[in-house]
Amino acid sequence: MKVPFLDLSLQHRAIRSEALAALAATYDTTRFCLGKDVEEFEKAFGETLGYSGVLGMNSGTSPLHAACMIAGFKPGDEVIVPPFTFISSVWGVSYVGAKPVFADIRADTFNLDPAAIERAITHRTKGIVAVHLFGLPAPMDEIMAIAAKHNLFVIEDCAQAVGARYKGTPVGLVGDAGTFSFYPTKNLGGCGEGGAFVSRRPDVAAKARLIRVHGSEKRYHHSIIGANFRMDGFQGALLGVKLPHLAGWNSRRREIAGAYLEGIRLEGAVLPSLGLSGGSVFHQFTLLHPRRDALREHLGRCEVGTDLIYPVPLHLQECFASLGNTRGAFPVAERAAENCVSLPIFPELTDDQVRHVIASVNSFR
Repeated sequence: MKVPFLDLSLQHRAIRSEALAALAATYDTTRFCLGKDVEEFEKAFGETLGYSGVLGMNSGTSPLHAACMIAGFKPGDEVIVPPFTFISSVWGVSYVGAKPVFADIRADTFNLDPAAIERAITHRTKGIVAVHLFGLPAPMDEIMAIAAKHNLFVIEDCAQAVGARYKGTPVGLVGDAGTFSFYPTKNLGGCGEGGAFVSRRPDVAAKARLIRVHGSEKRYHHSIIGANFRMDGFQGALLGVKLPHLAGWNSRRREIAGAYLEGIRLEGAVLPSLGLSGGSVFHQFTLLHPRRDALREHLGRCEVGTDLIYPVPLHLQECFASLGNTRGAFPVAERAAENCVSLPIFPELTDDQVRHVIASVNSFR
């Protein structure tokens, strides 16, 4: 039995007629940049997930960049970031000229370790980027307590956690700013790039709205330095079609994860944690194994697709060589990168496919 790591065509085939009708309406009305389709998606996203003032943007990287602009990070400032995440989590810090300072993760959740954050703080520290990696909320109570103690701006990177909640609160509303990605592979993915910005702080949300459109509230009048972070109409229309399905898709991801957690009995494998807050939406199901490469080869022979997310931690990336971090600096993140392998966990997987994945993992010797 063949089990692909991901097959987006199955999801898109199921909503094809509705999606094409929505895209055709956008085309015919020429609502290409922001406009009604984006506004309707923003409103629905807020009503469905518990946000107000959602701002659609043109990628998941853009709201992170905007958040760093709003925070006022500048050259000489330091911002604490995890080394085990997608690189967009750190780009915003670099774009505004601040210094990314890595703090190690917890072995059981892949998220920032509050104790490591405390050790990384200096008099130059101005903020924290808390990533809800693989759909599991980071330990926001501890992170917010540290931020309050040191007067730090907290950005929540919710790119992989759309629909997740931290102790009942939608992720993105615990910190000062929340950012989302609608890259096609995400739990709520567009047909191309897309993202969103949210904040519980009216002042932050208002500034994000200005930044999104060239620092302008009135055409040709620019009150602050801005950018072009506008969501296009086609993405707003398509996401509006997909959004009503998100709860069901996330529920199916949790079902699959539950089956994996109950069924996988491979010696030496470390399975994902549900975390103290629970609430994961399982964007990925990533396990650790000391013979990761051999396990992956075995699964390939069983026709089970896998991926390595993320095989090189950020502090060892060439683009950050100037920061002076060396191998061994963040051992938990490095072990995760060396031992991680992600299994298929998209909603359209059949029960038979899930059972085949479990049997294939358990048959590894």
